[in-house]
Amino acid sequence: MTSGTAAMAADLARSPQPAAATQAAQDAQQTLTLARVFGSPDLNGTAPRNLQISPDGRFVTVLRNRPEEKERFDLWAMDATTGEWRMLVDSKKVGSGAELSEAEKMQRERARIAGSRGIVAYDFAPDGQSILVPLDGDLFLATLDGQVRRLTETQAGELNPLVSPRGRFVSFVRDQNLFVQPLAGGVAQAVTTEGAGTVHFGEAEFVAQEEMHRSTGYWWSPDERYIAVERFDEAPVKVFSRAAIGATGTKVYDQRYPAAGTPNALVDLYVMKPDGSGRVKVDLGSDPDIYLARVDWLPDGSAMLVQRQTRDQKRLDMLRVDPATGKSTVLFTETAGERSWINLSDAYRVMKDGSLIWRSERDGFGHLYRWKAGKWTQLTKGPWVVQSLVGFDEAKGRLFFTGNKDDVLEQHLYALDLKRPGNVTRLTEKGWWNGATMDGAASRFLITRSSPTQPAQVYLADVTGKRIAWINENAIGPDHPYYPFAASHRETQFGTVKAADGSTLHWEMITPPLEPGKKYPVFFQHYGGPGTGQQVTRGWQGALPQYLVDQGWIFFQIDNRGSYNRGTAFENQIYHAMGTVEVEDQLAGANYLKTLPFVDPAKIATYGWSYGGYLSLKMLEKTPGVYAAAVAGAPVTDWGLYDTHYTERYLGDPRTDPQSYASSSVVTEASKIRDPLLLIHGMADDNVFLDNSTLFAAEMQRTATPFEMMFYPGNTHRCLFYTPGGPGASEHLWKTILSFLDRNVVAPKPQNTAAK
Repeated sequence: MTSGTAAMAADLARSPQPAAATQAAQDAQQTLTLARVFGSPDLNGTAPRNLQISPDGRFVTVLRNRPEEKERFDLWAMDATTGEWRMLVDSKKVGSGAELSEAEKMQRERARIAGSRGIVAYDFAPDGQSILVPLDGDLFLATLDGQVRRLTETQAGELNPLVSPRGRFVSFVRDQNLFVQPLAGGVAQAVTTEGAGTVHFGEAEFVAQEEMHRSTGYWWSPDERYIAVERFDEAPVKVFSRAAIGATGTKVYDQRYPAAGTPNALVDLYVMKPDGSGRVKVDLGSDPDIYLARVDWLPDGSAMLVQRQTRDQKRLDMLRVDPATGKSTVLFTETAGERSWINLSDAYRVMKDGSLIWRSERDGFGHLYRWKAGKWTQLTKGPWVVQSLVGFDEAKGRLFFTGNKDDVLEQHLYALDLKRPGNVTRLTEKGWWNGATMDGAASRFLITRSSPTQPAQVYLADVTGKRIAWINENAIGPDHPYYPFAASHRETQFGTVKAADGSTLHWEMITPPLEPGKKYPVFFQHYGGPGTGQQVTRGWQGALPQYLVDQGWIFFQIDNRGSYNRGTAFENQIYHAMGTVEVEDQLAGANYLKTLPFVDPAKIATYGWSYGGYLSLKMLEKTPGVYAAAVAGAPVTDWGLYDTHYTERYLGDPRTDPQSYASSSVVTEASKIRDPLLLIHGMADDNVFLDNSTLFAAEMQRTATPFEMMFYPGNTHRCLFYTPGGPGASEHLWKTILSFLDRNVVAPKPQNTAAK
């Protein structure tokens, strides 16, 4: 019996009403509703974004959402000495409310902030005295005394705005060209002028934003002598006529979308002076069909470091580029195994002596190495994963990173000394999922943490991890939005089962108060895809799982083979085999559930969104009768419809490996589905096109295979538990899901066998 199972067995012997609940908590207790789960104020409490420490260390700045409008963010600052807070930019007072350009809407969708309003990003000037703030398609400069000055006022929106490294300029993309404007005042000058039609300068192409986690297409040198500028041409990219079907009409977009096996955008890199003169083209090699993965400058600005990834993502070259000539040389190369790929990372730093701190999976786990003059020194080691490189104190030789060294379900902040790399010190408290950022001087951290019982908190810490001050304590006290529901909050249990190959699979479960002899239905959630964060963690899950539990469901999820943060042997099992090991491991979870005395084995419903939606369909096709019903949200149904960088990484090129695509498709075996199915999709999805669901629905209808569907006008892709249509659409989505499950799982009607 696992520890989680033992705890639940003990729960069976307890009274359904928690005996420790105080009378005050009982008096304050309210019942969760879907309207309240998705309404304002946010039940997670305040949810600050984009936390930064000013360059001089005097201030902590955040984007803070409004209690009455949880998706609107304003810019706030805290004096690190006094702890005093003040709003720097009120998005409602300063903003115009103008509609965003289509280009900015698409960027926000790529960043998964499409539902956000107000301020979504900002950039400090190097002296720390002013902040560049994009708002409603224009740019503003805010000072720390609360003054705001407008920098631009145009019909066209400004994308990717930055303050230059020495603070003399502000740069941005407008109408597909890069502009530079004096920060002190003056007219913006076009650095490039050829951007038009299919040609873009200073932007990141679609797959860079969506799959490579690269959101910009230009990079200043530290001394402001040069700007490296990406040029991409979408002319070769296949055009899909995508209908964005809204409530009051339909817009048709001829969107260039690089589907698997089709041409990518042509990408070039140039170096030029801030006025656009002296342009030289960077030598990216003789093969034009590559990915421009990362671009960085050496600290002294003498050269660029450019990461070039092959189309099959099995090779990554680090190039050193002379900015005066564009000539490049290969410093080192990372290569993947025969049945593997290269995962891109931002966990690297360039040191003043020209050496690099570099994250690599060359030993089977993501670890840190030092590259110097062609030699490698491994800094971290073991059956665990480094997730991010937080900071580096080069003078003291101290390196700070996040990882899961202590527990695969927890993320912690760690420190190591370059002279004694084997001695790794944990700086954060066990029992939490932590993230961290650090100031440029490597003197302070901003640590964000949550646990199964505590929504996200943020605090300022010193280099030992000691808390200096709360930035957002967010404690669930009488003033917290979640407080009226805290008394009924149910504990999250954790445990493990074994996969067919002996791999350990981690699960989590939340149950209602268990009554002896009673069996409960299960809401079995999954994601299951590669290349993304794990789902089972000791972090805050939000109010929705608790709502489901309040409705009498057991909430359960398990991380299958193929998912991230467990090493390459665990992840690589999905190579050219989507829809195989994930289905097997989810089945292992279902079989485990059916052994529990309080689970109704005939009432296990499964749900997933995006890759999880795809997996819902595969699970019904491959394991009929196991699940009482399934919900598939925004699924990829034919991987030939999804983008190159993600899909070809795992399935290869369909032009040379069509079998991987044929076996992974859910369309060809749609008629095998015999269990109740609800299909959901946003009708303006520009990532997983609606074509995926209409293709699948047409095959179900052609073969007279029954199913239900709900499509959402005007809605895009987004993420689990949320739709960008606002609280009403989210509430409708979950009422639809639960109504479907009530009819097919909780209280299914007897089948009319005669009608068959």
